[in-house]
Amino acid sequence: MPSFTSSPPYEHGLPESLGVLLVNLGTPDDSTPTAVRRYLAQFLSDPRVVESPRLIWWLVLHGYILRVRPKLSAANYEKIWTDRGSPLLLHSKNIAVGVQEKLSARLSGSVNVELAMSYGNPSIDAALEKLYALCARRIIVLPLYPQYSGTTTASVFDAVCDALRKRRWIPELRTINHYHDAAGYISATAASIRDYWDVNSRGDKLLFSFHGIPESNLFDGDPYHCQCHKTARLVAQSLDLAEDTWQVSFQSRVGRAQWLRPYTDETVRGLGKQQLAKLDVVCPGFAADCLETLEEIEIQNAEFFKEEGGGQLRYIPALNARDDHVSFLSRTIEKSVGGWPEASPDWSVSETAHQLEKSLQRARSMGAEQ
Repeated sequence: MPSFTSSPPYEHGLPESLGVLLVNLGTPDDSTPTAVRRYLAQFLSDPRVVESPRLIWWLVLHGYILRVRPKLSAANYEKIWTDRGSPLLLHSKNIAVGVQEKLSARLSGSVNVELAMSYGNPSIDAALEKLYALCARRIIVLPLYPQYSGTTTASVFDAVCDALRKRRWIPELRTINHYHDAAGYISATAASIRDYWDVNSRGDKLLFSFHGIPESNLFDGDPYHCQCHKTARLVAQSLDLAEDTWQVSFQSRVGRAQWLRPYTDETVRGLGKQQLAKLDVVCPGFAADCLETLEEIEIQNAEFFKEEGGGQLRYIPALNARDDHVSFLSRTIEKSVGGWPEASPDWSVSETAHQLEKSLQRARSMGAEQ
């Protein structure tokens, strides 16, 4: 027989809470090859990430990739690692803290925000365990991916469902699967670019670089490509940019298969050959700065740009824990709470405690031990 978890055990009279699970991609525990190998093994074993026959891919992954890539990737992680650890984890934690503060101020009852990573730590399973321990009977899941893709957002929902399968009492669950064209997100992204230009002046061209996925995913129905282009178009419109002053590209491709084009590295090299003095690059698919923005764009692609005759490639930071970003995420979550007790201004903690006490008394009168 299957075994289901009931921790903490059900007890009459325990106050319920709202749980919010924020999920980002993940990061190694440190910048050593061993930690990077452990992280890559988990990441690249996800069938959502690599849609190849499992046996063939297992042989490629363990026979070659995990023997070669960890050392190379560790060297790149070392370039961006901080005294406090991974930039992605630090920024994501700050986002979670900000969302917790805003939701606690605006919603009724107890609200608990937990951060998780699809790969690495803190894991989705561990974060959900914390919410269970806080009696979260209603949970909202928000992957920090503005544009939906089966390779990212869907993998979060897979992991959440796998964790819930172990539970005896499954909480009410709501999910937010994209916000690529949400007014608040577009506004925050445009504002971050304006803020950068106010301090550093505007470059000759603005490049929107999004993480790439295999081209076959697009043909199989993944909306990611279209959502990336819509994000860039809406931000460009908000900034009132002429069509010839901005463009879209896709970065971080691996392997020999065709990925979404145009590729960022080829685009940057081509713009370098045009001898642009200043190329501004923004990555609106990343909620927080990470290896792909701080090393791949700000360091690696800046070198490509100069090698081909360009001047300065200037990376515009991710939204991270900017107040407008955190406010937008909080409002998005708040909208999803509609119909739940926490959304009602009339739902007070004292009244809830009174109702719980009455429920406990009724249960005891019927013979309950707790």
